[in-house]
Amino acid sequence: MSGIIGSIPYLIVLAILFLASSAVRILFEYQRGVIFTLGRFWKVKGPGLIIVVPVVQKMVRVDLRIVVLDVPTQDVISRDNVSVKVNAVVYYRVIDAQRAIIQVEDFRAATSQLAQTTLRSILGQHELDTMLAERDRLNASLQRVLDEQTDAWGIKVTNVEIKQVDLDESMIRAIAKQAEMERIRRAKIINAEGEQQAAERLREAGEILARSPQGMQLRYLAALHDIAGERSSTIVFPLPMDLLQAIMPSRRADGGTSG
Repeated sequence: MSGIIGSIPYLIVLAILFLASSAVRILFEYQRGVIFTLGRFWKVKGPGLIIVVPVVQKMVRVDLRIVVLDVPTQDVISRDNVSVKVNAVVYYRVIDAQRAIIQVEDFRAATSQLAQTTLRSILGQHELDTMLAERDRLNASLQRVLDEQTDAWGIKVTNVEIKQVDLDESMIRAIAKQAEMERIRRAKIINAEGEQQAAERLREAGEILARSPQGMQLRYLAALHDIAGERSSTIVFPLPMDLLQAIMPSRRADGGTSG
């Protein structure tokens, strides 16, 4: 009996040491501790050495660093009824540890589910061309909507990036054919514009040559030079119109005299 009584002080010391060790918490610079006293919120403490009264108090750790959330691939039907698969990545962090623990059961799971539904909702309001060509605007829209909805949970969404938009094979072929037809259309327009400009220049050149017979003769000689330079067994000499005009009056005059 005396031995048991003599060991009681040692048990008391061990119990005190155990309670003291369980009461001490160390929080890193990026952590905060939400303290509850008998189930009621008391305060947010940290970083550094924190004393938590065993049994009476409880502490929940909250990480304040930016979290990278990979949003799983979502099936989205665009505004023009095209089915695509879209995935994204969301960057967020906790800015109010108290609300992140009290206002929502699991802020990580809640943010993930909200990101998935928001991705389908926002992208479903736009056409396929917008998804492919205006990602920056869609990223900003997603970030704004998510940030507004998670604000009540003490969470700040800093950035949202759409990573990939996947199409099925039939849509890829249709888009490729559409792009090819667009290239053909633009080529025809450019060709028509070139012919129009060439016709205008030829008309202007003709008007200039018509006002200058000497220029017409020079152009005629240049044409003969070009024809002579070609490797051809047959050479056709065009007859200038001014030469015909010089011959025709004399023939008329001869005809009138003989008559």
